[in-house]
Amino acid sequence: MMNKYKHTVQYYETDKMGIAHHSNYIRWMEEARVDFLSQIGWDYDKLEELGVASPVTAIDCKYKTSCTFADDVFISVKVEELKGVRLKIYYEMKNKDDKILCEAHSEHCFLDKEGKIVRLQKEFPDFYNALADLTEEER
Repeated sequence: MMNKYKHTVQYYETDKMGIAHHSNYIRWMEEARVDFLSQIGWDYDKLEELGVASPVTAIDCKYKTSCTFADDVFISVKVEELKGVRLKIYYEMKNKDDKILCEAHSEHCFLDKEGKIVRLQKEFPDFYNALADLTEEER
């Protein structure tokens, strides 16, 4: 079981109504994803040293409940799908009362330094297996 990532809503992340602006949730997804990869031993520094980039190819967010300044947001990250050259990650954001704020997905591919598609299973099997093992655990 992975540790949840905790983000505290900052004042600058809120709008005139005092509610966290919807665009910030995507940033929080990235923060949680970076933390998640670090927890499984594949932090961004390690991937960059290997010459692997992981651009976002799609984002999907379903906002359920708003949050405001100083609220804590607890984000669970799960590997939802790992197929060929595509990784899909699921995020569940909850408040301190365990109420869902947002459910989201991000999709990623993997590229080398020249911008060519990386086939993780063939070129980085240890990283692929770490992600695949987590995908299997979710089933």
